Formats: sequence, C-alpha cells, structure tokens
Amino acid sequence: MFILSSCKIRRDLRERLVEAYPALTFQFTESMEEAASYLPEADVLLTYGEDLTDERIEEASKLKWIMVLSAGLDKMPFKKIEEKGILVTNSKGIHKVPMAEYAIAMLLQTARKTRLLLENEKAHEWDRGVKPVEITGKTMLVVGTGAIGQEVARLAQAFRMYTIGVSNSGAAKQYFDNVYTKDDFEAQLPEADFVISVLPSTPETKDFFKRKHFEMMKPEAVFLNMGRGDAVNNDVLLDVMEERIIYHAILDVFETEPLPGAHPFWEMGNVTVTPHSSGMSPHYQPRAMSIFEENLHTFRSGGEDLINLIDPRKGY
Repeated sequence: MFILSSCKIRRDLRERLVEAYPALTFQFTESMEEAASYLPEADVLLTYGEDLTDERIEEASKLKWIMVLSAGLDKMPFKKIEEKGILVTNSKGIHKVPMAEYAIAMLLQTARKTRLLLENEKAHEWDRGVKPVEITGKTMLVVGTGAIGQEVARLAQAFRMYTIGVSNSGAAKQYFDNVYTKDDFEAQLPEADFVISVLPSTPETKDFFKRKHFEMMKPEAVFLNMGRGDAVNNDVLLDVMEERIIYHAILDVFETEPLPGAHPFWEMGNVTVTPHSSGMSPHYQPRAMSIFEENLHTFRSGGEDLINLIDPRKGY
C-alpha cells in the first residue's frame, strides 16, 4: 500500500508512521505540486482538502481513500470523487477544544470590554467608567450541535448558561438544555444573548443567516461565526453592524479570505475580526493523525466502519 501526503506533516508524526507500519510505503511531500508525480501510484492520500481538482483525481488512478486532515470539505471535487468510488474521511471533531475555548474567550473579552481596557492601558488612561457585564446566566444559542457545538455548550454550562441547540434533526444532544430543528430556529432567536454559528459550508447552509434573523435578536445580542464564512452574506452583516441592529459580531471566518485590508469590518468598534484561527492548536496534527491511524487499521482489515466517513453527494 502506497500512502502519499500532499501537506506538511510534523517530523515526529512522520517517523511514527514509518516505524509503526513497516509493510507500508509512505511518501511525504509538502504540496500538491511536489506530490503530483506520485499521484498515479497512491492508494491513500493525506491532504488538507484544498489542493484537489477533477484533474488531480483523474491522475490518481489507483486512489482508494482520501484522508482530509481538517474538517473543511468545501473545496473538494466530490462529483469526480463519487464517480471514481473513492472513500473520503475527515478530521471532524479535532477542533472542538480550541474552538470552544475561542468562543468563550471572545464572549468574555466582549462582555468585559477587554479591547477598550487594553486601548486605555496603552494610552495610560485610567477610566473607571468602562462598564463590563457578565456572561454568567445568559442564554446561548448554538447553530450546529456536532462535536464543536457540544463542547461550546459544555463550557457555557460552567457559566450557568441556558444552552439552546439548532440542528437538522432537532435530536437531543449532550450539554444542550433544548435542541430545535432549523424550522423552529427563528422562534428561539429572541431568547438568545449569544448566537454561535459552527455551520459547515454546504448548499443548505449558504446564506443561512438572513437580515431578518438579526432583526429578531436582542439589541444587546452578540453573534459569533467560527464555522464557515458563507453562512452569512458579508454585505448583509455589514449593514446589520453599521445600523447597530445587534451589539457585537465576532468573526473568525469570511466569504473571502483573507479579509481584504480595506474592508470596513477592520475599523468597526462593534466587530471583532480574527484570521480564521479559532481551530489552531499545537495538538491539531496529532489529533488528526490519531483518527487517520484508527481508520488505517480499519481500511487495511477490510472494515467499513471508518471514522468520519463522508457522503460525497452531501459533502459532509
């Protein structure tokens, strides 16, 4: 079995794979350009999922399994992958710890007026008129109740928040006080102090949040998007924040990335911009490779119960 990587993998993790699986052949590269010459021989491809095209899939004539070392799949050529019958798995769930920490950290910095306090510190300005508020006891609505959403809700409960989840099925999930379907989503918006989006990018979730949804929120509500940027149209959200329909928006993802330097979001006091960094962690690759190794064992033994097996017709 020939396993090819088109993304940079830490040396210690590469060495562990080579040592643990001496019967397998590994070729580690750091880009698709470097990996391209090996594609025709690869049985398995490790990728971050942003470097594949229909043409690359055609070149990979022996490819049986693609392991995406991230959760994002919106740039995958699924039609061609389905046509070729290639299995796809991803690393869904490995981001839950850093992303949940990010969400709580950002809500706290907004509530405690951290940005203003730091600006005052830099200016040597002693202003006790800055009035922070508490996040304890508030209501949080999380759109997306998978691993990340559940971890956000778990941490929120440490602040004694009432946690509402929104999903396709409305099925009960751990750490949520109540879960509703997307059809019942609008009825919950007026109750929420914090609205958190961890939606993936799919045809069903594109432009999920409409202007009317922000108008249904409390004027003091905070919206945080750390799923995918196309869950809300940038222009719609810009209008919402310019008109101060809600109190604050915390944005880690955008329709176009990087966010252009001239975009108004950068200068708006009621918007916090971060560079798609909510999932960053030194534990990212080890967690992803742990899923890969479990799946590798299943794949080699002919099993079908792969972790995070993706339906190419749905894209998730």
